Amino acid sequence: MNQDSKIYVAGHRGLVGSAIARNLERAGYTNIVLRTSSDLDLRDRNKVFALFGQEKIDYVFLAAAKVGGIASNNDYPADFIRDNLLIQTNVIDASYQTGVQKLLFLGSTCIYPKLALQPLKEEYLLTGELEPTNEPYAIAKIAGIKMCQSYNRQYGTKYISVMPTNLYGPNDNFDLETSHVLPALMRKIHEAKERGEPNVEIWGSGLPRREFLHVDDLADACLFLMNHYEENEIINIGVGEDLTIHELAYLLKDVIGFSGEFTFISSRPDGTPRKLVDVSKINSLGWKARIPLKEGLKSTYQWYIDHHKILSPK
Repeated sequence: MNQDSKIYVAGHRGLVGSAIARNLERAGYTNIVLRTSSDLDLRDRNKVFALFGQEKIDYVFLAAAKVGGIASNNDYPADFIRDNLLIQTNVIDASYQTGVQKLLFLGSTCIYPKLALQPLKEEYLLTGELEPTNEPYAIAKIAGIKMCQSYNRQYGTKYISVMPTNLYGPNDNFDLETSHVLPALMRKIHEAKERGEPNVEIWGSGLPRREFLHVDDLADACLFLMNHYEENEIINIGVGEDLTIHELAYLLKDVIGFSGEFTFISSRPDGTPRKLVDVSKINSLGWKARIPLKEGLKSTYQWYIDHHKILSPK
């Protein structure tokens, strides 16, 4: 990409999109197109095509998506599959119809089979059953991958699909009903500390293992791949290391300064037993994650403290 290329970041208010927009600005890109969801409903084909026709976009980072944790995926499966299919289809097709030079599609490691061998290699896609609690979301993301690959094959486009591991960082969703495990734990432990509560209940056994990538590292990887990767196959983005939810809770306890204890509710669903991605492919291209987990948790917690009066009113 040239510094003055017209770059559209879809979903720039979210965790991933906001990090990509920050990264592009820091790298000196000056022609960034941004639209809020109130300005542009990406589920509306006519409005999406109107934007692309008007702006003459060169590059697209497709970070817009309906996302959530186990509870919201379980409660609203129709919303997750419908909204994500609509967003992806409209943006990818509009990119082709208006001559976008390259598109980067943000997938998710939930596309891999629930019981796949660890670490998760890119070739494990579609080799087994998905995790039931987020199957509709995963199927939507797989459809996005296949749409990019199909457009590449039929139309000669350059659309790449990246699979980030579990993410965290500034602008994350800290709503206890819809958030992922790390921000939910951070908020619960913080609020227990503020109230002087002696115990925090955590869903699940604490045994599942998860890998966590700071969203600024992801944004750096996306910019790197947009400039250096053109293969049709998907590519993982991660750290290559994981830890149990139990270990994460105690790491957060230390970062937050909570003096109480935890009770793990094993009757609640655990989700996938382990999700560690194989990052040998992206590492071989010359990119590696740089932000250590504890350092990233400290900066994310500070961001939460600075914003939590808005995010979690009493």
